Amino acid sequence: MDTLQASHDVLRIAEDWARDGRGVALATVIETWGSAPRPVGSHLVIDEAGDFAGSVSGGCVEGAVVAEALDVIESGAARMLEFGVADETAWTVGLSCGGRIRVYVEKVG
Repeated sequence: MDTLQASHDVLRIAEDWARDGRGVALATVIETWGSAPRPVGSHLVIDEAGDFAGSVSGGCVEGAVVAEALDVIESGAARMLEFGVADETAWTVGLSCGGRIRVYVEKVG
């Protein structure tokens, strides 16, 4: 499946979940630098129960995005998240490849 089709499928899931009455947030990769696991435009949709579909990165980064998304669903306030490598955090953020990503998380509906 190509990136455009995968993105479209995640957006459809977000729409379906919101229509079903779930609290939903959408995370979107808006910027990358260096080596990044997912391209700009990649999406991760998260519901209020912590269920998710799609991908914005991998490993610990996605776990952090899901946690932030739950707060966004509750508060309604969008957030800009940035993940990168610093000497002391290289392995904890999941981007030990040297890249950085910026992810925008917003409530759907």
